Amino acid sequence: MSKPGTPAPSNTLLLRRQLAELTKHPVDGFSAGLVDDNNLFEWEIMIIGPPDTLYEGGFFKARMTFPPEFPLLPPKMRFITPMWHPNIYPDGLVCVSILHAPGDDQYGYEDAGERWMPVHTVESILVSVISLLSSDTPNTDSPANVDAAKEVRTNFAAYKKKVRQLVRRSAEEAYE
Repeated sequence: MSKPGTPAPSNTLLLRRQLAELTKHPVDGFSAGLVDDNNLFEWEIMIIGPPDTLYEGGFFKARMTFPPEFPLLPPKMRFITPMWHPNIYPDGLVCVSILHAPGDDQYGYEDAGERWMPVHTVESILVSVISLLSSDTPNTDSPANVDAAKEVRTNFAAYKKKVRQLVRRSAEEAYE
C-alpha cells in the first residue's frame, strides 16, 4: 500500500497502458505524450481544430495533470494556447462535466452520471473536449469564462472573429 499523496503502482500502470495505446493507435484530432519521460502524471496534448468548426485549422497545446488518486479522481486539463470559449476559464482550465469530481453537483447543473468516473480514459476526455470545441452553440448556462459566454449571447459575430484570430495565431505558432 502506498503512502497518501503518492501514486499507487496501479495508477502508473494504468497511465502507462493508456499512453502505449494512444502511441500504438493514434486517434484523429489529437496527440498525447509525456512532458517529461520520468513523470507519468504530466501529459502534453495537441488538439487539432475539428473540421467544419470555428476552431478548424488551429493547433491547441494543453497539459493534462493527473492527481496521485487517479483514476478515483479526474485529471485537470489546461490549454497553454490562448482560448476563447465559454467553457474554458481565462487561465485555460477546461470545464467539462467528465473532469468534475465524482458525485452530485452542489449547484444542480450536472447529474452524477455526467461527472468523472474511473472508467474514463485520456481518449474519452479528449474526445469530450473536441466535442466541446465542435459545438455550434457553446453552453453559456454555467460559464467558466463569463465574458466569452456573454459575447456568444450578445454578439456572436465578434465571438467568431476572436476565435478565428486565436486559431490563426495558433497555426502560425505551430509552424514557427
